[in-house]
Amino acid sequence: MLRTLVFNISLVLNIINYNKTTMKFLKFILFILLSNNTYAYDQAKLMKAWSSVVMIRGYTSNGSLAYGSGVIVGKNEVITNCHVLRDTKKPWVSQGDTSFRVEGVQANRWQDLCLLTLFQLNRDPVPIGNSKNLIKGQELAGIGHSSGSPVPLTSGGYMISTYDMEKGKIILSSAKFRLGASGSGLFDMQGNLVGINTFKTTGYGSYFSMPAEWIHDLRNQPVEKDFPIVGKALWEEKEEDKPFFLKIAIPKAKEDWKSFLNVTSNWVDKEKNNTEAWYEHGYAYEMLKSDVKALVAYRKSLDLDKNNSDALFRMGILEDKLGHKEEAKKIHASLNNLNPARADELEEIINCKDKCKN
Repeated sequence: MLRTLVFNISLVLNIINYNKTTMKFLKFILFILLSNNTYAYDQAKLMKAWSSVVMIRGYTSNGSLAYGSGVIVGKNEVITNCHVLRDTKKPWVSQGDTSFRVEGVQANRWQDLCLLTLFQLNRDPVPIGNSKNLIKGQELAGIGHSSGSPVPLTSGGYMISTYDMEKGKIILSSAKFRLGASGSGLFDMQGNLVGINTFKTTGYGSYFSMPAEWIHDLRNQPVEKDFPIVGKALWEEKEEDKPFFLKIAIPKAKEDWKSFLNVTSNWVDKEKNNTEAWYEHGYAYEMLKSDVKALVAYRKSLDLDKNNSDALFRMGILEDKLGHKEEAKKIHASLNNLNPARADELEEIINCKDKCKN
């Protein structure tokens, strides 16, 4: 409902003959004013987050102009994706009508994060948050130069899941971003940078962001002066070498549940203490109509993380389906304390009985 309302108001603004910059700024104001109150938000801090986003530009070898996004994270520092810097020998950073010279870069190519040092940026940095503090369903805002927009665009969404990787958690969210927003910011409702929007994959909610806390280690990398920055990122690995959370994307999107089960079986075998692995394993069994095995996997997921609202939600559906009404009610009560929106969704599914499809 909220995002539909924001979209409809934005559509009206598009029809009215506004100056483009004014229009996009008003869209952002509408986003933070109409933001869901489930998680407290701070308008002033979100405005600061919006003003911390910059554009990365550079000419390619064929003369075309490449562009991406970045976020100001320290004195004369801008974080972006390394793949934004692959095709240009002389990138620069711009915000509005002002441009800034890039003096150096600290790169972790595999993590796809590059920290640019600029000459006299003179802009306030955004606070760096931590992906480990996020919970499922938490509202987030993606802010970047999607489609090469001259001012940052904002996309509201929520945290779907996080995946452990090198002392951080890669974030899967529903906050959409498009070409030009690589390297842009994913922010919580307090204006903290929690992720750097990096890549999309096939499948539901397929927007991935690198954890913002990786920036701290990035500052220990040697400073490089030469561009372009070339090197393969973790999400570009061959299919068989990708992390499990990426291996599941294609079979899940294609609803190839047997292949999906094979991947999740390997995942829980390799990572026995991973709550998301067990949740996806349970979902594979559920889609294959093996409800009892699905419940076992979901319970294991909850044993590892009592806040895994997805596992709790699917358990509620299955317990009700199996005629365990009292157990389903208990699950609904637990879910309501954890994620009221998901609890409402579960209640609707349970109450509509045969009229609904799970």
